[in-house]
Amino acid sequence: MARISVRFPTVSRRIRALPARRSASGARPELGRRAHPAARAAGLVAVVLAGAWLGLLTVGAVRVPVGPVNTTMSLHPSLDGGTEIDIPPLGALHLDTHTAPFRLQVDVDQLDPERSRDLVDHPERISGLQDAITEDVGDGILTLALRSGVAVVVGATALSLVVHRRPRRAAVTGGLALALLAASGATAWGTWNPNSVLEPRFSGLLSSAPSVVGNARSIVSDFDVYQQELARLVTNVTKLYDATSTLPAYQPDPTTIRVLHVSDIHLNPASWEIIASLVDQYEIDVIVDSGDTMDHGTTAENRFLDPIPDLGAPYVWVRGNHDSRDTQAYLSDLDGVHVLDEGGAVDVAGLRFAGMGDAQFTPDRSRPRGGKAAAERAGVQLASEIRDQRRAGTPVDVAVVHDPQAARKVDGVVPLVLSGHVHQQKTKLLKLGTRLRIEGSTGGGGLRAVEGEEPDPIEASVLYFDRDGRRLQAWDEIRLGGLGLTTAEVSRHLVEENQPGGASPSPSGSPSGTPSGPPSGPPSTEPSPRRSGGER
Repeated sequence: MARISVRFPTVSRRIRALPARRSASGARPELGRRAHPAARAAGLVAVVLAGAWLGLLTVGAVRVPVGPVNTTMSLHPSLDGGTEIDIPPLGALHLDTHTAPFRLQVDVDQLDPERSRDLVDHPERISGLQDAITEDVGDGILTLALRSGVAVVVGATALSLVVHRRPRRAAVTGGLALALLAASGATAWGTWNPNSVLEPRFSGLLSSAPSVVGNARSIVSDFDVYQQELARLVTNVTKLYDATSTLPAYQPDPTTIRVLHVSDIHLNPASWEIIASLVDQYEIDVIVDSGDTMDHGTTAENRFLDPIPDLGAPYVWVRGNHDSRDTQAYLSDLDGVHVLDEGGAVDVAGLRFAGMGDAQFTPDRSRPRGGKAAAERAGVQLASEIRDQRRAGTPVDVAVVHDPQAARKVDGVVPLVLSGHVHQQKTKLLKLGTRLRIEGSTGGGGLRAVEGEEPDPIEASVLYFDRDGRRLQAWDEIRLGGLGLTTAEVSRHLVEENQPGGASPSPSGSPSGTPSGPPSGPPSTEPSPRRSGGER
């Protein structure tokens, strides 16, 4: 009998071999349906955008000298375009230069010492600075455009290869990314607004810049005056950068705890913007306010405190003689605020703080009898509480009071004590080894700044602590010109290590030695009388 052999293909092969059948409505069945064209297009666009952004982020920046400064230029995705010029630690300028899906970011890295000194020594060269800067910016933008084109093509192509694993599609993705950048550049060119430099928006410490050079539109009609003012501004900025570049060799590392010490704000609303800028520029871990945030301590003033939770760092506060109990209660309810009183202690950012509110409340600026004795009694109570903390195995690293008279009573029981009240920055190593650091007025004395012949400066300090030993290593004194002034000074002071023959450490193991300062000499050890006089 003949044997007939019949072969049946597998189910999968049969399905692949059969033509796709349509239903009565003409639609294909769910089996084997490909992705919708809109979905494929959306996926392609997502890969193009993500790849282009990654390329710009990775290799899209260029370093360009512009006039007397060295800058880094880069492009960033943006909904409204524009240009942002970042000048740390002073702040930033925002210009509405163009409308496009990218923002031009210019970061001022450092002032070139030779070029800037030459400009300061010869202010008349300001007249030719505009042309030189224009040429430098043009060269920089051209270089940035070429580098950005390479960056977006490489980024988009590489990402497409990872996602799709098809060289042909990757090439298409790279081409689309380049076309997108070209279209965005054309849009920026078509919407370019050269007059945007006349209407900049300032942030950070540069918010006072309009008062430096006058109204922007008046610059056009009075360019000679503008040249003189611009030369003065460049001189001041040069001095600031020269000061920071020649500070002593102490270099904070990523583990350093950075504390911003402020005091005596006295209802100056500009202080919050200055503090927020310093927190950002110096990467502050905790802010310590040694009091007199208010002027009269009334309930109506409490809303002045509302910006504190948005400053960008925890806020440790003690009551000053112009702060009421109502002020203290209001602050206690704000997020991120740690109110210290009656010797209470708190751990913040790796340090343990203990503090005591001021023993006096003088909203009318009176000089009550027994004020010194009351401050000393408060200091004695704080010292007792700190000793109890040490016996309990939780030693205090930093004590905080308002009045320096109270601060002197904790000598020997804590390494460092911070205070304010006298509106002048001072540092003194006390007899038993405790370092007393008195802060100036971060509010420039508030409205009282207009009472004297000269405005009070705005002062604050950045303190650097070793995280392992929790000891002060160095501090930067920051001093800004007061009302109507535009000077800026930064000086660094170092804590010397204990050496044979130096001051003996206190029972808490506080550091000894004296601070080293700039060539002008270390700060005096006692507060001097204020120019404007009056109570603080």
